[in-house]
Amino acid sequence: MITLHHVPQSRSMRVLWLLHELEVPDFQVQVHPFDKSLRDPEFLTLSPAGRVPAMEIEGERMFESGAMIEYLCERFPERNLGREAGNPDRMAWLTWLHFAETVTVHGAALTQQHIMLYEDYMRSPYIMQLEAKRLAKCYEAIEARLSTPVENRDYLLTSGFSAVDIAVGQAVYVGRHFARIDAFPELSAWYERITERASFAETMAVGEQKLYLQEFYEPWPLPERSAT
Repeated sequence: MITLHHVPQSRSMRVLWLLHELEVPDFQVQVHPFDKSLRDPEFLTLSPAGRVPAMEIEGERMFESGAMIEYLCERFPERNLGREAGNPDRMAWLTWLHFAETVTVHGAALTQQHIMLYEDYMRSPYIMQLEAKRLAKCYEAIEARLSTPVENRDYLLTSGFSAVDIAVGQAVYVGRHFARIDAFPELSAWYERITERASFAETMAVGEQKLYLQEFYEPWPLPERSAT
C-alpha cells in the first residue's frame, strides 16, 4: 500500500499527479493543512524537515519528491514514464527532473513573499522582482527545449511524454502565479497540453484547501530612490 501525505498546490502535487498518471492501484492520500501541524513530532517521523511530500510504502518512508518520482517510475515501468539506464533519453530525463526543482525554488520564494509573510513590512519588492525574473529565465530554458527542431516535439523528451513533464509542469503551475507564461508560445502550448490530461484534473480535485487564492500575484514596484 502507498500512502502519500499531501498539501494541495505544493510539491506533493507532482507526486500525486504521477500516481494518477501511473494508474497506481489503491493508493491513499492523506491531505494536510499548510500550517504548523507539519512540525508535529508524529509527522516529523515521516519527513524530518516537516515538509510534503512524505510517502509511506509498505513500512518504508520517503520524503523527497524527486526521489519519489524516480522510485515510482522504476516500480511501475509498464507506463513508460521513466527512462531506464541505457535509454537514449536517460540523460535528458534526469536533467529535466532535477531542473523542476530549479524552477520550484523561485516559485517557493515568491509564495513566501506574497502569501506566507503575513505583514507587509516583512515583504521585499526587490526579492519579488528578482525571483520573478529568475522564473522567466527558467521559462526561456523550457521554451528553447520545446523549440528544438525535432519531429513531434510535443514534450520535453524526444521519446514523448514522461514523468519530467509532470515534474516541470507542476513547477510551472506554481510559477505562473508570479511570472506569466504568455510570452512563451511553445511553453504555453506544452503547459496546456499536459494539463488537459485526466491525471491533472484528478490531482486538482483532491483537497479543498487552496494555497493560491488568486490566479496571478503582481510583483510590488520597487521604491523610488531619493535624489541626492
